[in-house]
Amino acid sequence: MLLPNILLTGTPGVGKTTLGKELASRSGLKYINVGDLAREGQLYDGYDEEYDCPILDEDRVVDELENQMSEGGVIVDYHGCDFFPERWFHIVFVLQADNSILYKRLETRGYNEKKLKDNIQCEIFQVLYEEALASYKEEIVHQLPSNKPEDLEDNINQILKWIEQWIKDHSS
Repeated sequence: MLLPNILLTGTPGVGKTTLGKELASRSGLKYINVGDLAREGQLYDGYDEEYDCPILDEDRVVDELENQMSEGGVIVDYHGCDFFPERWFHIVFVLQADNSILYKRLETRGYNEKKLKDNIQCEIFQVLYEEALASYKEEIVHQLPSNKPEDLEDNINQILKWIEQWIKDHSS
């Protein structure tokens, strides 16, 4: 059976991982967190002192994921999306959160002041939504609110319906 590939993207702290893991457990699709994949495989290209984090080696990440993506049935979670091949994804969901809620989530993670400020600005200016629109066909890019527990449940149900419909439309 043919299964779709889904990209969950958005500013750090919007709830991609929570949504992705829950979606995978309810849909049977495979969940991949690119940050974890990079950590496990040491898929880095140096270290960013300013942001106090490793720099992702995007080419190695793409090489690492290529086979799984061509098989289908994968949910990918990452805060960037412009380096993934366009052909990989059947749908892209950009999660968004109110700034006050996002600020608290990132503060809880212990982000330094610069990282906090830059991520909040990123959300205000919808940088990742714009990046998704520039990287994929507009009709497959969708925004989802991610502020409260009810949003999570609504998003899961909406995406599960989409998966079900996609499978119907693509079964011969």
